[in-house]
Amino acid sequence: MMKNKMKFIFVTGGVVSSLGKGISAASIGRLLKRRGLNIFSMKLDPYLNIDPGTMSPYQHGEVFVTKDGAETDLDLGHYERIINTSLTKESSVTSGKVYTTVLDKERKGEFLGATIQIIPHITNEIKRRLYDGFNAKGDTDVCIVEIGGTVGDIESLPFFEAIRQLRRELGYENTFFMHNTLVPYLKTSGEIKTKPTQHSVKELTALGIQPDAILLRTEVDIDKSSKKKVALFCNVNDEAVISVKDVDIIYEVALNLQKQHLDDLIVDHLKLNCKSYADMSDWQALIKKIKNIKKEVTVALVGKYVKLHDAYLSVMESLKYAGYVYDTKVNIKWVDSEKLESEDPKEVFKDVKGIIVPGGFGTRGTEGKKMAIKYARENNIPFLGLCLGMQLSLIEIAQDVLGLKDANSTEFNPDTTNKIIDYLPDQYKGIKLGGTMRLGEYECKILPNTKAHDLYKQDLIKERHRHRYEFNNEFKSLFEKNGVIFSGVNPQTNLCELIELKNHPFFVACQYHPEFQSRPLLPHPLFVGFIGATINNK
Repeated sequence: MMKNKMKFIFVTGGVVSSLGKGISAASIGRLLKRRGLNIFSMKLDPYLNIDPGTMSPYQHGEVFVTKDGAETDLDLGHYERIINTSLTKESSVTSGKVYTTVLDKERKGEFLGATIQIIPHITNEIKRRLYDGFNAKGDTDVCIVEIGGTVGDIESLPFFEAIRQLRRELGYENTFFMHNTLVPYLKTSGEIKTKPTQHSVKELTALGIQPDAILLRTEVDIDKSSKKKVALFCNVNDEAVISVKDVDIIYEVALNLQKQHLDDLIVDHLKLNCKSYADMSDWQALIKKIKNIKKEVTVALVGKYVKLHDAYLSVMESLKYAGYVYDTKVNIKWVDSEKLESEDPKEVFKDVKGIIVPGGFGTRGTEGKKMAIKYARENNIPFLGLCLGMQLSLIEIAQDVLGLKDANSTEFNPDTTNKIIDYLPDQYKGIKLGGTMRLGEYECKILPNTKAHDLYKQDLIKERHRHRYEFNNEFKSLFEKNGVIFSGVNPQTNLCELIELKNHPFFVACQYHPEFQSRPLLPHPLFVGFIGATINNK
């Protein structure tokens, strides 16, 4: 295993949750990658669910899917986008996974009758997964590990104990503890308060972990005397106290950390052999471009979880990235698909230039989504459908254009006589599935002389999936006779991956989730095409 060569950065949080630990972790990853290092990222989540796949988006935001089909926390999306990397199933570890594995082993007799305890059995399993994560890609120089939640939470204690033991096993020079805390600002007295940080670090050291750097999340500038105070009372060097001030653009976080030499501190501590400086010129150019954007365009995002925008985080980010290509700010009008069912689409969409219908599960709100699709189709408004958005597009066309009034998905109506979308196990032969779903990356062959081919400029692509039902190819010729182009198919199974409409400025829908591969400097072709069409939409 060559454990002596393993290098870990552990990112923890204190005082309150939602401090942006994931953004800080990803930003450090970006800096280290730009110094020539291979980075792998992991998220340790204390909740007892196996993964967020069965959790409501209102509970957990979107489910981010890795290329190998793991359903994970949305922080992995931050890691992939900001670091510009692809992660794997080893990147996501939950208490649920850890306890299930240990208990399964106990049932099989692998512990030879021993009493199963948090220490050593649970902590050993956590450490095993950390080692597996480091080795997952085979070329990792540094593994950045974020521990979810806040120091002091009961459920996260085994994770803190495991990383304490890891430093003991790997050594001081191979582990770096980075603690994020909140520094409140009292407007009435004009003071910042470091006491919560002191208490948080006290809690951490009581668990046997001494932080090597402290990141202070703040809405105001932190003066040198306050930093020195934190350094003194929290037992770290002055240069290891880093200010993480609120920013308008999250990409500025990496530049702010670089200005305070956090990456230099980490490189010296871990004795990393790499470039002396991270070239962030492309990042700086992107930020400058964003700050100078003058044009705007508004698109409607029609979904049933719109009250929590994090439920569509990757879609939101992908729309932004596509807008940067055209020096245009993309504003999102959030449309509740369930409410839309009792509203006038003409009134709802009068101020938008494009409509996007993202993925989802279940019948609630599907009629509203179909209303949005019909409105975009009939009024030549640029449209992009993702996963369920494609399935509902085909159902809407089947009902309204093909005259198949009861056309539906067997997910919504198992008794329909026109099963446009169906669970088709026979078509799954030859491909590996996650449970009963098509999860992760699959090939898509793009037909020439199509809008999709114009956008991708490739014959064969790979995209990430998360769905259970598929288009029923028995209806394919009927759709083709009525203006539907099946511009992308899975070459192994002939399953439909991508459709578009003839004689429409931009009506494209895909079975996969392109938002998971969109990057700030590498926006996804489908989103670029969609935003380009909305800008040109008169």
